[in-house]
Amino acid sequence: MKFYSITLIISLLCSFGYAQDMGFEEYSPKSTLVVPQNPVQSAKFKFIDIHSHQFNMASQDLSTLIREMDKMNMGVMVNLSGGSGAGLRAMLKNITDHYPNRFVVFANVDFGGFGTPNWGEQAAHQLEQDVKSGAKGLKIYKSLGLRYKDVDGNRIAIDDPRLDPIWKKCGELGIPVLIHAADPKSFWDPMDQHNERWLELKTRPRRKRSDTDPAPWQQIIDEQHRMFKKHPKTKFVNAHMGWYANDLKRLGELLDEIPNMSVGIAAVIAELGRQPRQAKAFFMKYQDRILFGKDSWRPEEFPTYFRVLETADEYFPYHKKYHAFWAMYGLNLPDEVLQKVYYKNALKLMPGLDQTLFTDK
Repeated sequence: MKFYSITLIISLLCSFGYAQDMGFEEYSPKSTLVVPQNPVQSAKFKFIDIHSHQFNMASQDLSTLIREMDKMNMGVMVNLSGGSGAGLRAMLKNITDHYPNRFVVFANVDFGGFGTPNWGEQAAHQLEQDVKSGAKGLKIYKSLGLRYKDVDGNRIAIDDPRLDPIWKKCGELGIPVLIHAADPKSFWDPMDQHNERWLELKTRPRRKRSDTDPAPWQQIIDEQHRMFKKHPKTKFVNAHMGWYANDLKRLGELLDEIPNMSVGIAAVIAELGRQPRQAKAFFMKYQDRILFGKDSWRPEEFPTYFRVLETADEYFPYHKKYHAFWAMYGLNLPDEVLQKVYYKNALKLMPGLDQTLFTDK
């Protein structure tokens, strides 16, 4: 008869009991697949992160950010959360005083009082002042189309003509507009066994939407595209690939229809990493109109992006289980495409940046 230590028995019983009681959201299996592993901690080429958020840049010690950026080979961070007026100027001063060539700041619009006489003209004038102060672009949050209301309590549509002075001014100033509209369509779909974002919605129920909260997904997306087409002289960057990273055929059609639109890959690398052949073909075809971005500032998550874009690795984990429970595959993009995605396309979009930071080596 074999004798086992009481510690081992208790451990086995606890493990069995835990497994029996474990909820689906806790299930996180480790792959037994034996394939080459080539994790990438630093990008192959120095890159521009076109989609970052730093809300305290006016007062924070930028050297901490610089150390993290240098570790991953980030040349320039674009802070989309610049605000406007005095707050924006304070951010720009901190940058100018310490690292003037490593950070870019985009301005934001204050939608308070929307619908009052001459609101659009006044907002456009403020934006012009912010650009004179040093802002390099305009960031529009998803609140436009989802939450912002006019003085009469009505939802502000993205293509509301009262916004036209802003888009027109951006074209006149030659600055890009990076805009985030809506959220993934799965947030509008029924929360049932067929919804692949079910786990995310279960753990983050405030993300659930419906056709009346506040409007159908397609309606909001269509508003955005109509607005792009109405202002062909303005350069738009569609954040999160316009939530069409899971339908690259349709996204390609939109890029063909809207020549003044580019796309950023922030927060959709999980969609690209599960369709490597389709995604690589898309990157090859539209290589001049795709920009690197990450969104949330979590340095430990950037390697997933590098690995998807640069390697031919198979079946490696994504960094957020609730966001994507599927595994990633590398696109193994050629160097000339990587260079465009990492920095060349952004340099064309914002020609005033210090180009000496970027080389092909």
